[in-house]
Amino acid sequence: MTSRGTPSRFLRSVLQNGVGRYVCQLKRVSIIFSKKAQGSLGVRDFIEEGVVDFAKNNPGTVVYVSPQPCRVPKIVAEYLNGNTKEELVTNKTSQQVLEVLTKLTDQSGLDIIRIRKPFHTDSPSIQGKWHPFTNRPPSAGFIRPQNQHAE
Repeated sequence: MTSRGTPSRFLRSVLQNGVGRYVCQLKRVSIIFSKKAQGSLGVRDFIEEGVVDFAKNNPGTVVYVSPQPCRVPKIVAEYLNGNTKEELVTNKTSQQVLEVLTKLTDQSGLDIIRIRKPFHTDSPSIQGKWHPFTNRPPSAGFIRPQNQHAE
């Protein structure tokens, strides 16, 4: 926590993800909906139209479809780091459900927080920052263009 009252941390990558091969952090998606409730209409349309395409586009993610007697349809996402996120999809269209699933697929499972600095290193330099004149002897003076007299 900072003095602003919001959590913050330094920028970090999940398992150096993207340095070599990208690994999708979403492990499992459960789509929980009701067969008869009006609020689950868009979810039912998505299951008929687009859940197979979503599963084909994300082969590393397991998709569970669970029809249960519930009032509020939701999507439960489980990530490789053990975190779970729930998104309510009441009265959303099929396209909006796909957008929610895409958003959950693109996330890492870490909480969204304020980043302290755009850069961070675990082994900071004690010598200071380098610039082009760091090792230049002071007696050399300023850099001037050479005069070329072609006589």
